[in-house]
Amino acid sequence: MSELRRQALTVPGSGKTISRKARSRQSSAASSRVASRQASRVNSRVGSRANTDDEGSSSDGTCYSLDSFAGSAPTVEEELPDPGQHWKEVLGDMVNRICDRKKSSYLGREEALREYAAILSAKFAKEEITRRKSDIIASCLHSIKAPRTEKESLLAAKALALTIITDPSEDVYDAVAQTFKRVITDHDSHLLKCALIHNLSAAAFYGGATTAETEGIMNYLLDIIESDGHSAGAGDDAGVVTAALEEWGFLCTQLEDAEEITTNSIDALIDQLESSEVPVQVAAGENIALLYEKSYTEAEEDELDDATQAGTKWVQRYKPYGRTEELKETLTGMSSGSRRYLSKRNKKTQRSAFADILHSLDDPLKGPRFSEALDKDGAVRGSRLKVRVHKTGILRVDKWWKLLRVQHLKRLLGGGFLTHWTENPIIFESLRYGPWAFCEVPMTRLIVTVCLSSSTRCRSLIA
Repeated sequence: MSELRRQALTVPGSGKTISRKARSRQSSAASSRVASRQASRVNSRVGSRANTDDEGSSSDGTCYSLDSFAGSAPTVEEELPDPGQHWKEVLGDMVNRICDRKKSSYLGREEALREYAAILSAKFAKEEITRRKSDIIASCLHSIKAPRTEKESLLAAKALALTIITDPSEDVYDAVAQTFKRVITDHDSHLLKCALIHNLSAAAFYGGATTAETEGIMNYLLDIIESDGHSAGAGDDAGVVTAALEEWGFLCTQLEDAEEITTNSIDALIDQLESSEVPVQVAAGENIALLYEKSYTEAEEDELDDATQAGTKWVQRYKPYGRTEELKETLTGMSSGSRRYLSKRNKKTQRSAFADILHSLDDPLKGPRFSEALDKDGAVRGSRLKVRVHKTGILRVDKWWKLLRVQHLKRLLGGGFLTHWTENPIIFESLRYGPWAFCEVPMTRLIVTVCLSSSTRCRSLIA
């Protein structure tokens, strides 16, 4: 992006120049850059979806905290405040306070929205909110459109996101999409823009958007990416561009056929690899890996013999990018973490993420953290990304589409991921595996091992 790339473009010996598009915006954007950088979420977060913390690893280095893959959101194992035995009554009271705006002050609404979000994170409360859901959504939208404070709008956005994922329905997208897009474009708060970009994709995915509408949202997000945030009124803001990249990739996982959208977007994603901000680079790189993965589909019956002879049941339908070897050279340089201005932590993040992405371009059927090393039985280790969702819980993520969906869920649910993982059926549906009932035992005795591969049955094991 014009400002964010500047550091990278001026590194001695880089030999790179600023794009024509970026130069044409410099004069008009100069006055807004200082304010944009000050408001940017990137100034207060460390973008790191790759493994950046050794303490999240198991003894063989293959188990990572889910927090490693979702920016600065709280860890899955974070203990949320206990709503207490009477949480249903408290939730009902908070819903009344949120919906009855005439009798509440903005301070009262902020308190009610905060408590409502905390309860919806800690408890799966679909039955408790269904009857008032339309009123809750309407009130949250009012707080987003015309808040007294930025805090009220951010809390309303959080409450609305949790409402969407707790009780998805076919009419949610139509109810919120236009408001979200208008506020993203017009509001001054970059934090609110980021929150609503995440909410917009959640509403599209869980709230009844058609394929055409989903592609329309992806094009809207692509405009933000291509314009370096300017189309959303957040020129050169790394947080906003990162959010757009993350949610573009999340929505892309839903598409059956991604050939046309790959053609229309791959250059913009590659362009973002030049950013000096690691979160932007990694989000763009993960999307590129996803597009290469999606260029393969399962072989049809008449193709099965040839595919089997080649050692796979998958067939590449199209070439995602015409200059793959050139792209690999770029990714190879990034996987070395050689940019001198990066911190030690960001270099580690960059090396880890782009080594994975480069490996997937060599073989798109191998997902993140794929290892060619042999185990003690002489078999290839394969996917090693086992994300810890609890002290005794393991979630295996062996495809890029799975990683992007898990990251999205983590951004929405934060510390409430485990509760929704065990009780909310939308989690199972979004990760594409069938019904699975947990045994009725205390969670302290439950070991959850989830294999997201479609060929493997999910099981629950008792400690």
